[in-house]
Amino acid sequence: MASPLAGRPYDLRHSGVTLALNAGVPAPEVARRAGHGVDVLLRVYAGCIDGHEQMWNGRIEDALKDND
Repeated sequence: MASPLAGRPYDLRHSGVTLALNAGVPAPEVARRAGHGVDVLLRVYAGCIDGHEQMWNGRIEDALKDND
């Protein structure tokens, strides 16, 4: 029986990269693991990094507080 997961292995790779980026793994590390340069990674996957504005703003605010 053929697995639908084996039909398009690239989909699994894309999902893994997207998951890592949305989990907050730094782009250089995701690029290294994916075998991309950071410029290629961000150009290809920039649309996948969405909906985290509040989380990122909170991290920026926390970083500013730590410097006070």
